[in-house]
Amino acid sequence: MKSFQNLLLLENLYRLRALGFEYTDPFYINQTSQSEKPNTLDALSKSVSTCYLCDLSKSRTQSMSGYGNQNADVMIIDYTVSSGEDSTNSYYNGRSGEILKNMIENVLRLSIEDVYFTHAIKCKPLNSKTPSASEWDSCKNYLFSQIEFVKPKVIVTLGKDAYAKVTSENDNFQSVRGHVIDFKNYKLVPIHHPNHLLRNPDDKKIAFNDLKTIKSCL
Repeated sequence: MKSFQNLLLLENLYRLRALGFEYTDPFYINQTSQSEKPNTLDALSKSVSTCYLCDLSKSRTQSMSGYGNQNADVMIIDYTVSSGEDSTNSYYNGRSGEILKNMIENVLRLSIEDVYFTHAIKCKPLNSKTPSASEWDSCKNYLFSQIEFVKPKVIVTLGKDAYAKVTSENDNFQSVRGHVIDFKNYKLVPIHHPNHLLRNPDDKKIAFNDLKTIKSCL
C-alpha cells in the first residue's frame, strides 16, 4: 500500500512540474508521459481529481476542479470548497448556491452552463479551517492553468479571500469591490460572496450594481 501511495505522489509531482512548479532538488528518475503538461481542460481536471499533494486529500469526498462552459466569457472563482459542495458534488449547493445561480441567471442573463465556476482551493478544508499557505501553493497552478485554458473576458472573484489569493493583493476589499481591475491579460471584478449576502441582505443592491459592471464587460 505504501509503495502504491508513493507512486501516486510521484505521478502528481510530475504533473505539478509540468504545470510550472519548480523543485529545490532535481529528480533523476526516468520521466514518463505524466510529465507532459495537460493540453486540455479535461486533462487538467483529471490531474486535479487524482491530486494527493497536500493533507486536504485526506478529508475530501472528491476534489472539485470546475463546472460549466470551457470557453466561457465569465469565469467565477470561489475561495474554497464548502462541506455541502464536497458531500453533494454540487457547485451550486444550498442557499448560497441558489443566490449565485440567481445572480447569474437574473442579472447577467446567462445560464450556469454559460459560465465557468471553480475554486481557488480544489478540496474541502480540514475541519472547516482556513487553508494553509502550502495548501494554496499545491492548488494555485491548477487555477492559473484553468484561467489560461478558458480565457474568459472577465474573471469574477467571490469575497475577499478569493480576491486576495488570485491577485496576491491584500487591499481593503471594500476599496476594490465592484471595480474592474486589470489582472494579467484579463479583466477581474471582485464582488461580495453569496454567504455575505445571506448575512447582510441590505448589500444585495450593491451586488446588483456590481453584476451590472460585470455585464458591461461582456
